[in-house]
Amino acid sequence: MSVSRRTLLTTAAGAAVAVTASSTIPAAASDQAISGSASQAETFRAAADYAVRKLRAVAPSVTAFPTGTKFEKWAYSQNGDWVGGFWPGTLWMAWLHSGDEQFRTLALASAEKLAPRQNDTSTHDLGFLFYPSWVTAWRITGDEKWRAGAVTAASSLIQRYNPKGHFIRAWGALTDPKDAGRIIMDTIMNLDLLDFATRQTGDGKYLDIAVEHAKTAQRVFLRPDGSTPHVFDFDPATGAEIGPNTVQGYSPSSCWSRGQAWGVYGFTTIYRRTGDKQFLTTAQRLADYALGALTPDRVPVWDYLAPQAPNDIKDASAGVVTACGLLDLAAASKQPKYRDAGLRILEATAKTCLTTNSARADAVVARCTRNRPSEDGIEISLPYADYYLLEGILRVLKPRELSQAIDLSSV
Repeated sequence: MSVSRRTLLTTAAGAAVAVTASSTIPAAASDQAISGSASQAETFRAAADYAVRKLRAVAPSVTAFPTGTKFEKWAYSQNGDWVGGFWPGTLWMAWLHSGDEQFRTLALASAEKLAPRQNDTSTHDLGFLFYPSWVTAWRITGDEKWRAGAVTAASSLIQRYNPKGHFIRAWGALTDPKDAGRIIMDTIMNLDLLDFATRQTGDGKYLDIAVEHAKTAQRVFLRPDGSTPHVFDFDPATGAEIGPNTVQGYSPSSCWSRGQAWGVYGFTTIYRRTGDKQFLTTAQRLADYALGALTPDRVPVWDYLAPQAPNDIKDASAGVVTACGLLDLAAASKQPKYRDAGLRILEATAKTCLTTNSARADAVVARCTRNRPSEDGIEISLPYADYYLLEGILRVLKPRELSQAIDLSSV
């Protein structure tokens, strides 16, 4: 694996970014100018303010990691499952919006509980676990332990790389032959942790593996019309392609909306980190398909090609992930249509999918669906929906502060 100019970034340079971030993010930064209507800005501020109020009420009593709601109350995982990074991430977003130091304190305490997972080689989800929690903590505080832990997590993640098939295995322990050749669209979102590790260590192996996986995913997931399956299977021994499949979508030939959303966001991110125009083109094709499949209410159905679509169960989490990806894609491609579409999705979510009418709800965003085929979490609340709603709003209202927290820069 070769180290290109993009990998020659020193740890010292990265540390300077973190120190700068910790010293320049104001306690309550003033809103940046946004491109969008005044009514949209008002809607976004109101939604973020509601999220902050909800978190002030709920967060102090949370001692584990929310995974989803049952009867509007969070259910928890002690080790974080695959979603553990989103709770401290949401607290960081609340801190950026409000300047309330309580959220900073709670975010650090929550992130600390993920420490054992940095050595976990049994999952591809280490980016979801450690980027919004530990990477953000390092960028804001400059504390070396967060940087080092995130790099360790990246080292665990690359152990899942299959060099014959040029992919990162999604599920299962490394010693378990089941699912050894299975990749899923979600993994594209975990690659930014590998870019982070290359930038911090100067070792190109992390980013090289990320790029190889992204190229493989680009080749096997993207259909001519821009839609994607959830899963693709390989022979793990030879790397030979077997074909598309699904777990959370309706069928191998359908298009699970959250998987499509991960693709829009993830391919835009890997383009920003590498400058490879093929990744940008892929992100645009995925985005164009998703926008063409949206219903007039701009809240995605759980699968764009399920038999009952477009009149089917909704997944607002797919909407806010798509919105974040579209806002990023607009900046990367310099095409305002993607920003306009992202703003409309965020606005629709803020107006029609929040828990504002429920006094007992723990979460901010409702109308999310976790796994429709398994009848697991149908139109509930999910922690990543709350996180990406706030990330999307901050992309609009406070892009400078958000970039100091999650790095919106490009090569």
